[in-house]
Amino acid sequence: MFGHILVPTDCTPDTKKALDIAVRMQSLEKNQELAQRITLLHVIEAIADDDTEEFQRFYTTLTKRAGKKMEALSTGYEPHQANIETKVLLGSRVAEILSFAKEQAVDLILLNSHRIDLDNPTEGWGTISHKVGILAPCPVMLVK
Repeated sequence: MFGHILVPTDCTPDTKKALDIAVRMQSLEKNQELAQRITLLHVIEAIADDDTEEFQRFYTTLTKRAGKKMEALSTGYEPHQANIETKVLLGSRVAEILSFAKEQAVDLILLNSHRIDLDNPTEGWGTISHKVGILAPCPVMLVK
């Protein structure tokens, strides 16, 4: 059912819970003809007017650091459990997640979300998970 699962990450250990669920979902899939993969995606927020060489070195450093953190998050899974790819993009987080999901024909976006404060439920409306949940071109699963 979900051949390509996208797991956006902020590169914190909290992502492990969402990634574990994605791996379990794939291992439960009975249709082995479906090309199954999980993409662990990190988006580095770009700064406006950032075309200087100094910024490029800065982004290169951040990209390498994010790559290492994502490799650490994705270790521990056997190859028969999941096909996990990692990807780092530069841009606006929500826009890049949505664009990637559309361009790569993602079947499900699975991402972490904070718990809603019932006394102030509108507080989380500006979060990345809320925006992705509303605007995504495919189903979205929020993990708390």
